[in-house]
Amino acid sequence: MSAPSTEGGVLTTASNLLFAGGRDGQFVALDARDGKLLWDTSLGPSVSAGPMTYMVNGKQYLSIQCGSALFTFPLK
Repeated sequence: MSAPSTEGGVLTTASNLLFAGGRDGQFVALDARDGKLLWDTSLGPSVSAGPMTYMVNGKQYLSIQCGSALFTFPLK
């Protein structure tokens, strides 16, 4: 069994979350300490950009570009 291929960057947070996307359109959140899958979703086309986080009014968000779309998710 081989690991999925990635084209985009990887983002880690101070709270030990790791975010990454793959050529198959999957976007995942992993526990950076042990690699346990915490969340995943299919964004469609290949994820070829690096994820980023930002804050608005004290709320943190994660954004990732995939194909011609920009997906944004709130973080708890």
